[in-house]
Amino acid sequence: MKTPPPPPHSPRLPRTAVLAAVLCLLLSGCSSFGADGKGSGAEPAARADGGRLRVALVAHGGKGDAFWDLVRKGAEAAAAKDDIDLTFASDSDAAAQAELVRDAVRDKVDGIAVTLAKPQAMKGPVAEARRAGIPVVGLNSGIDAWQPAGLLEYFGQDESVAGQAVGDKLDALKAKHALCVVHERGNVALEARCAGVKKTFDGTTDNLYVEGTDMKAVTGAITARLRQDPTIDEVVTLGAQFALAAVESVHEAGSKAQVATFDLNKDLVKAVRGGDVQFAVDQQPYLQGYLAVDALWLYRTNGNISGGGVAPVLTGPAFVTKGNVAAVARFAASGTR
Repeated sequence: MKTPPPPPHSPRLPRTAVLAAVLCLLLSGCSSFGADGKGSGAEPAARADGGRLRVALVAHGGKGDAFWDLVRKGAEAAAAKDDIDLTFASDSDAAAQAELVRDAVRDKVDGIAVTLAKPQAMKGPVAEARRAGIPVVGLNSGIDAWQPAGLLEYFGQDESVAGQAVGDKLDALKAKHALCVVHERGNVALEARCAGVKKTFDGTTDNLYVEGTDMKAVTGAITARLRQDPTIDEVVTLGAQFALAAVESVHEAGSKAQVATFDLNKDLVKAVRGGDVQFAVDQQPYLQGYLAVDALWLYRTNGNISGGGVAPVLTGPAFVTKGNVAAVARFAASGTR
């Protein structure tokens, strides 16, 4: 995306400007937020001391989940372009993620990007950031929660719409019984995907809940379910590495089920090319990380709010199949798709 260069500023502000800024903070409680917390009040500005903007991106990913490497790479690319000092932190435990947001608030960063996989847990920390005058944008999870939480913007995929698109595609493929594998219980985005599939798929849809941090257990659980119910002819996973585990499970169970998935990485590209996975739904995590960080720079330096603060900026869904996988393969090989 094309963005204007940051406004030039001298390394030292005039004494009168510094005094005015101090008086504003002490006497009138100036903030980059208005009364509604969405930037309708005072004009946003870069750091008064002329230093680099500091941004924290706080995600809910667990250890070893390669999906978040893509988000981080996108965020780092935007930070490098915008000369931002970026901190990336992630924790799959909702309480721990909330504390990471509070840490960023205490550190007085200039902006926070956060995922809302479990929106209720983020409600308090986001409110604290708003009270501190720190702009917060959302990404990846929480498309139905970002506005009630008071976030400025949101970048991600409408998971319900994506799920419904998968349901339609399964109908076109003549599938009859789908197993939707949920690797993180209580994650609103994952639940929305499976619910979307069930809404439009004409066949039967069952959910299987697994512990996503233990890949051996994931493979075992899918294998056991396939052996238990041979009518399952489609396994739908909600992350690229889980699709690869499902492929292994299909072989171990001697099942004839096909595998489809949400999300993409370089190993999944090979699986689609080889026919082991029918298709992947790409929500472009690199783009989500990039846009979230760049949005905070744009807001701080030029007052821009993507989507006007009333509509999300959608990064997906897009289907990657054997027919078009070559178009994204080289980007996946470099670790950005």
